[in-house]
Amino acid sequence: MSRRYRTPGTTSRREFIVGVGALGVAGLAPFPGIVQAQGRKNALLIGLDIGDSITFDPARLAQYSSPMTVHNAYDTLVTMAPGDYINLKPGLATSWEYRPDGKAIRFKIRQGAKFASGNAVTVDDVKWSIERVMNLKDQPAQYIAHVDKVEIVSPDTVDIVMKDPTQPLLTILAAPSFSILDSKFMMTQGATAAADAKEADKATAWLNSNSAGSAPWTFTAWERNQQIQLARNANYRGEKPGYERIVIRHMSESAAQLLALKRGDIDIAFNLIPEQIATLRGDPQIEIIGTPSLDFIYMAVSANAEANPALAKKANRHAIGAAIDYDGIINSLIGGSAVRPVSFLPVGVNGSTAELTKQIGFQQDLAKAKKLLADAGNPEGFSFELTYSNNAIAGVSYQNLAQKLQGDLARVGIKANLNPIDQVNLRTLFTQGKLQAVLTFWNPPAVENQLWASATVNRVAKRVHWTPPDEMMKVVDAASAERDLAKAAVLWRKYQEGMVDAANLFVLIQPTYQIAVRKSVAGFKPTAAGWMAELGATKPV
Repeated sequence: MSRRYRTPGTTSRREFIVGVGALGVAGLAPFPGIVQAQGRKNALLIGLDIGDSITFDPARLAQYSSPMTVHNAYDTLVTMAPGDYINLKPGLATSWEYRPDGKAIRFKIRQGAKFASGNAVTVDDVKWSIERVMNLKDQPAQYIAHVDKVEIVSPDTVDIVMKDPTQPLLTILAAPSFSILDSKFMMTQGATAAADAKEADKATAWLNSNSAGSAPWTFTAWERNQQIQLARNANYRGEKPGYERIVIRHMSESAAQLLALKRGDIDIAFNLIPEQIATLRGDPQIEIIGTPSLDFIYMAVSANAEANPALAKKANRHAIGAAIDYDGIINSLIGGSAVRPVSFLPVGVNGSTAELTKQIGFQQDLAKAKKLLADAGNPEGFSFELTYSNNAIAGVSYQNLAQKLQGDLARVGIKANLNPIDQVNLRTLFTQGKLQAVLTFWNPPAVENQLWASATVNRVAKRVHWTPPDEMMKVVDAASAERDLAKAAVLWRKYQEGMVDAANLFVLIQPTYQIAVRKSVAGFKPTAAGWMAELGATKPV
């Protein structure tokens, strides 16, 4: 499980995919100085639940909504283009290569780039920014714990040296947490990258309403649970954004957000539920932009014999997998706006495709399910408790999903006893391995297969009382360390085959982001990479 969720109709980071969010009626009145979208050309207004925002200090990021602001105000060494989460693209690094010993990655740093202050981007800024993440020791630091040091090789070259070169790094460096900051300027604001940064750094308060990056936008203001403001970066090296500023308005009810979009009070609505999206199709002033997410809803089934002897039998868990109406779940509960991966690697990352799900993933086969039950010694079926929270994800309430599963399983004699509880208790009980089966949600902090796979064979495996075979652990390690994408894809397929065989985790829905955008806006590019959208190319039509 990853992150937290609220009641149906609300959202938070990692709930961008959730499709539940946005704008209370009382919040419809424009902020002072902001005119309505119709006829307005200088500002882009976005509706988004930013209630989860705690900080905009890149080295401390851990929320869902904040990375969009950070990504559009800062550059990273490498990045990902929307829709391509396999092949990295240049950021502030124009090229990169592993050193012959494999223990370091050498980056050539872009020349001529400037920060918003006018200071040139240098190799010193790169070294300082990565070291600040390491020494602040906040959540992002754990993802580069295998980095030993950053070495300046020349005025345009930096080496990042690893303690464990088998661990992935490049994809992780694409995340906004590893943004490159203007070190000279930041030191005047109390920032430090020294070994005692955890205690000595005093810059987070400043970074919570300002930025020191080199991307198309500068971050200029944050009013908690009200709005975020960005201004065009006059020193950006590339094509300037078409708007002078962006205002991201905190919105908490999807019905009111829909009304605001129709009225022209906002240009972009991030969090409408499928039923609301449907009402906008055919609207001559609004388009729906969809892109597959990398997040998913899944059911975890425990193999703990003490909690439920029937679930401890692999054949019975396979019977569950063969009884579920996967297509019906996607079509009836989310209007077809989703795909389904084989297991814990979402469709769109290396080694995971919708076609592979057809080949090796679970498929509904009621006759097979009944035979599996008979083979397990439970020809009349069995019962188990299915726990879930009273929340909604991607416009799908866990309650409705649980009821759908209950009906599917009943067709082969398996009785799912539904157990709705609050999210806090669910997380506590699940992480302690005390639940027979649970419906929950997952997405990682960066687009990296190893983060999904290692979770399944380590902490999630413990939650479902599964001991992965040594061969499975070796496959995950080998696939994570393999730098040839084609060879890695073969290994990731083997990993997914092993996950299907274990039959503890059933991925049910990988939603498609559906964002409503007024046709007066051009250049808006949503992404599933973890920062929601690229806003640098947006412009009024």
